Amino acid sequence: MLGSLAAPARGRLLALGAARRYGAGRVLMREGERTGFVLVLLHGVVKATGRTPDGRDALLAVRMGGDLVGEFAAADGGPRSATVTTCGAVVARAVGRDAFLACTRDDSGIAHAVNAAVVAKLRAANTHRVDFTGCDAPTRLARVLHQIVMTHGERSGAGAVIPWPITQPELATLAGAAEPTVQKALRRLRETGVVFTGYRTVRVEDLDRLRSIAFGEQPPPARPESGPARP
Repeated sequence: MLGSLAAPARGRLLALGAARRYGAGRVLMREGERTGFVLVLLHGVVKATGRTPDGRDALLAVRMGGDLVGEFAAADGGPRSATVTTCGAVVARAVGRDAFLACTRDDSGIAHAVNAAVVAKLRAANTHRVDFTGCDAPTRLARVLHQIVMTHGERSGAGAVIPWPITQPELATLAGAAEPTVQKALRRLRETGVVFTGYRTVRVEDLDRLRSIAFGEQPPPARPESGPARP
């Protein structure tokens, strides 16, 4: 969101509230609580989780520097729809509800950027549902991993690294699959050299092959090795 604002509007938004620094594993907002402040993320990664009826934590979204967190409760005054937890060190501006609403009311550019960010989140959620219709669990997992690395990953050679801890239960909730099913699918991806997994760590070794599994696309042909021309 911050990147979509012109410099003057961005400066006005970042002048609101107060700077906050949070350590890893800090709960910033809790599902169901009635608080209305918003956080403008400047650096770091947070995850939004929701509680399922059987008591599990379902990973709903990941937000990074430049994103806005907590705007739903600020907009309608309702309870928090998710728990937000830091995935490492995070720097943010904490802005009270009244100041945030006044800012969006008085500055049409900021209001437009906030509305566009909300719409983008809803579009992503709809796309996620549509993409998963009719897919088996391994395909859904491949699409989840592909979406994460393309949105948040750090490219490294032919692959990409997810720069924050992610657990297999979290991947299972994102893929809409049972944890044992996701474990089996991850094991297959490891065995074929598509991914590497460690403790709360996932690294994609071959992004082209992951895309092929996720969307049925053929990976691009390998480049011929350079060498002397044959006679």
